[in-house]
Amino acid sequence: MRSNWLKARENDRVKTQMYYAKKGVITEEMNFVAADENLEPELVRSEIARGRLIIPANINHARQKPMAIGIAARCKINANIGASALSSDPGTEAQKACVSLKYGADTIMDLSVCDNTDLVRAAVLAESDAPVGTVPMYQIVQEAKNQDPMNVSVDDILRVLEKQAKQGVSYFTIHAGFLRRLLPAAANRKMGVVSRGGSLIGAWMQERNAENPFYSAFDEVLEICRKYDASLSLGDSLRPGCLADASDEAQLEELKVLGDLTLRAWDRDVQVMIEGPGHIPLNQIEYNMKVQRRYCHEAPFYVLGPLVTDIGAGYDHIGSAIGAALAGMYGAAMLCYVTPKEHLGLPNANDVREGIIAYKIAAHSADIARGRRGARVRDDEMSDARYAFDWNRQFELALDGDRAREFHDESLPQDKFKTAEFCSMCGPKFCAYKISRAITENSAK
Repeated sequence: MRSNWLKARENDRVKTQMYYAKKGVITEEMNFVAADENLEPELVRSEIARGRLIIPANINHARQKPMAIGIAARCKINANIGASALSSDPGTEAQKACVSLKYGADTIMDLSVCDNTDLVRAAVLAESDAPVGTVPMYQIVQEAKNQDPMNVSVDDILRVLEKQAKQGVSYFTIHAGFLRRLLPAAANRKMGVVSRGGSLIGAWMQERNAENPFYSAFDEVLEICRKYDASLSLGDSLRPGCLADASDEAQLEELKVLGDLTLRAWDRDVQVMIEGPGHIPLNQIEYNMKVQRRYCHEAPFYVLGPLVTDIGAGYDHIGSAIGAALAGMYGAAMLCYVTPKEHLGLPNANDVREGIIAYKIAAHSADIARGRRGARVRDDEMSDARYAFDWNRQFELALDGDRAREFHDESLPQDKFKTAEFCSMCGPKFCAYKISRAITENSAK
């Protein structure tokens, strides 16, 4: 389907969605997104032209379904996967991609740091009909001389970016806003720089006594994005990695730089979203959402969590989903999931499932709170199915129907209970639904 749309535009000088939107053209991708989001196509076009909404859809990933990230659209979630130096099997990452899509991830980020990164990414792209993003710095370092970040050059950066764009990567997280002048502010923190990509850039700047190469070569980066319609996710190198560092000088000064870079990207018709924290106390989340909109001109905000406590090891998917729901309610466009393994190890397929469901709950809760059109329809249908003891319908409506069925059947395994008008919590005599229905029926007589 999308390959036909792209073929019709193959001779166009510029092929980014923002370029067409500024020209007043509603593309097939915009129409697709409008139908999916229950929005008017003209609203989608105008929001893209304004920079408040993006459709990350690399022209070389033709099987990808267009999707929207922006305040006018449903709150989205991203699932991070990726191989490590200790585990780099493309098949395993492809399986994680499949699990991510099955349970509702809207985008997938391949964060592989291994020797066969190209193979892993190819496997993930082949499985995904959702946008795939990367942090190119990881592969840039892997391919540098002696895998030493100090040997990274601007040419290395541009070469890897072009290679990944050719493969079909729809958005890049680049850490271009961490400037050399911000090194002292980062050094004054409790936890310094916790972003992996940001720490590599920080070490490079300090060792070379030079400015951030992504910042210096930003115009060249934009040309690559413009060529393939790869969106930029402007990374927050200085996101707080603990509550003590939240909303500090380092974080906010970088955010101002990201706002300047956003304007430069828009001038070249490149779509942009902004990455956000991190670890943030509950009472600072609304402030962070507001200050991002002010500094970054309302570009879509894509937040990691945020985690609202630092002591949830093993359960950080829960602690962060609490923050994510609030962030979504206050205007975050996409939530980057956190798995139970956060801070502890490389997540497996089950960890991916747990993280996705936690974040689907957070994103859906945010959509209800924001009053998005039709957001509560599924919830109301679930209420009807519960009251009617329609178990199969409940499983269909649940975000994780497999888990719901498993829990139900675990305590009532016999076939005769599969349609029972009670569950194992209350049994047949103490079921409030059953009693309430009887009250209603008797009152009607």
